Amino acid sequence: MQVIVRDNNVEQALRVLKKKMQREGLFREMRARSAYEKPSEKRVREQAEAVRRHRKLARKKLQREGLLPAPKKAARTR
Repeated sequence: MQVIVRDNNVEQALRVLKKKMQREGLFREMRARSAYEKPSEKRVREQAEAVRRHRKLARKKLQREGLLPAPKKAARTR
């Protein structure tokens, strides 16, 4: 993973790096590898993640078809 530092702005480069790591799932993987996970716990966790993914896809499909209202967009303040 590579991040370019522009104009010696290290803070911005760190923010970009953290965002890239978040998208790649590195933080979740580091947390998972910090302690041993029993195979039964891993199976339960992966099954719960699959259910969550499936429900999310179904919800998005219903929103696209107009059967569910779209989520409200949060107002950004800067």
